[in-house]
Amino acid sequence: MIIYPAMDLMDRRPVRLQQGRFDAVTAYSVEPADALSRFADAGAEWAHVVDLDAARAGQPVQHDLIARLAPSSPLKLQVAGGFREAGQLECMFASGIERVVIGSLAIREPHKVRGWIKAFGAERIAISLDIKLVGRSPTVQISGWTQSTGVTLWEAAALVPEARHLLITDIGRDGMLKGPNAALYEEIGSRLPDAQVQASGGISSLTDLEQLPTAGAIIGRALWEGRISLEEAVGLARA
Repeated sequence: MIIYPAMDLMDRRPVRLQQGRFDAVTAYSVEPADALSRFADAGAEWAHVVDLDAARAGQPVQHDLIARLAPSSPLKLQVAGGFREAGQLECMFASGIERVVIGSLAIREPHKVRGWIKAFGAERIAISLDIKLVGRSPTVQISGWTQSTGVTLWEAAALVPEARHLLITDIGRDGMLKGPNAALYEEIGSRLPDAQVQASGGISSLTDLEQLPTAGAIIGRALWEGRISLEEAVGLARA
């Protein structure tokens, strides 16, 4: 398993949101570059960096900052937030970003995203699907989790079958430290066996990580609040 320590950026500073709410923000005083260095010192090889302002604005806001971080970062960076055009991906890759994350566009314009995967390669693009359980059905939410697409996780994956990396967030657990939805990830592994799945949402302990049957895990709030030692998490993932 690959551990992805998460850094969400708002106004060029690391923050955390509770369940994606922009009115429930916790800001941190550390500089973004210093945070990435600390992740590397703890043994991480990747970091998941999110331009939250882009998610709110619907267009890149902090891509310039992230592009400046990439050349000096000892980590491989996976970046999310605001990608709408191929040129934006090209700029990120040229700066040294390893992988970009595409969210609602995979639902709204799947043909465009399929073209990007063909052009840049399946290793360079991850599809992010934010899931809300409606009854027993995992349904994709967009627009900062405020809109239901009416599209199930399985239907969404079928829209972009070339995708190799899927980042799946159970929004009912994100930022709540309730533990991940292990049963959901087990079902995903059974129904989408070729996907490299990253679990996001609710991870609060090393025990939570042990329960996950996924290729990767994104750790956010629990890491920033000191509930999980990144060094121990990375060691566990490599064992």
